[in-house]
Amino acid sequence: MSEYHVIFGTGPVGCWIARTLRSRDIPVRAINRSGNRPRLMPDDVQVIAADASDPEQAVDGARDAAVIYQALNPPYNRWHELFPWLQAGAMAAARAAVARYVSIENLYMYDSAQPMVEDSPVRPRSKKGELRAQMADEVMAAHRRGEIQAAALRSSDYYGPGVVDSALGERVFGNLVSGKKAQLTGSAGTPHSWAYIEDVGRAAALLGTSDDAMGEVWIAPHARPSTQQEILKIAAQELGVEPQYSVVSPLMMRLAGLFVPAARETVEMMYEFTEPFIVDSSKFEKTFGIQATPTRQAIKQTLAWFRDHPEVAQQ
Repeated sequence: MSEYHVIFGTGPVGCWIARTLRSRDIPVRAINRSGNRPRLMPDDVQVIAADASDPEQAVDGARDAAVIYQALNPPYNRWHELFPWLQAGAMAAARAAVARYVSIENLYMYDSAQPMVEDSPVRPRSKKGELRAQMADEVMAAHRRGEIQAAALRSSDYYGPGVVDSALGERVFGNLVSGKKAQLTGSAGTPHSWAYIEDVGRAAALLGTSDDAMGEVWIAPHARPSTQQEILKIAAQELGVEPQYSVVSPLMMRLAGLFVPAARETVEMMYEFTEPFIVDSSKFEKTFGIQATPTRQAIKQTLAWFRDHPEVAQQ
C-alpha cells in the first residue's frame, strides 16, 4: 500500500495538514486548481493542478494515495454550485485509490442552542448548514456501504498563522499589527469556541494515520470558549497597545451584502456570533490524548505570523 497522503485543497487547513504530515516524514501531494504553492505549504510537498470537480482529474491526481484529505472550500457565494461536485470528485478518488478518506467539515449542521458534541442534533439554521448536513451524510453513507473508509473532522471558526479570511483573521489580528482598530463580528461579548488552525491540521493527520478513527465523526480540539473581546484583550496585551475595536452588526453585514456577494452570504451565519456557539471536544482529546493549544500561546503565534507578513496586515 502506498504511503502517499493526498490533500485536496491548499488553504490554511490543507497547508497545516501537510506541515504536520511532513514533520512525520510522510510523503504528501497537494492538489489545487492552479498548481501554485501557497506560502504556508512546505517546499518538499508536491503541488499539482487539477479540478477536483472533474472525477477523472481527481482520480488521476490522487493516484497511489494511501489517505485522502478533503480540505476544499469554494467561495462562500458559490458553495451550492461547486461544493457537492468537489466532494464527489474527492470521494471518487478515494474509491479508485482504495484510500482512507478524511472529510474536513464545520459545525453548520448542528443545533447550536446547547454545547455541540459529535452526536448533537442535526438541525441546520441556514442554507449552507443544510448543504453541509447533506454532504456529511453522503460521506458516512459511502462508508457504511463499504465504498470508502471515512472519518469526519469538524471544527468551529479557524484562526492562526495563515488564516486571513475568518472572523479572527486579518480584520482582527492584521488590523492590530498594523495599528488599526480590530473589526469584530456580530457581538464582542458572546462566548464562542475557536479552532486554532495548527490544532486542526494535527487532528486531521491523526485521523488519517489511525486505524481506529474511521467510521466516526470527530470534533477537533478546541480551547475553552472565549469572547471576541477576550481574544482582543490578550492580543492587545501581547502587542502593548490599547484594545480598540468596532463591531460589524448583522444589520451592517446585511447592508454590505447589497454590494458584496461574500458579505451577503455571511448574513445567515451571523447567529454564530450573536449567540453562544460552543463545542465540547473531549471525545477527541480523551481518545488521542492531546489538548488544544492554550489560547494565549495560539494568539502569540498568530500575531507573530501577521508581523512576519506585513503585506497581509496592511491590506
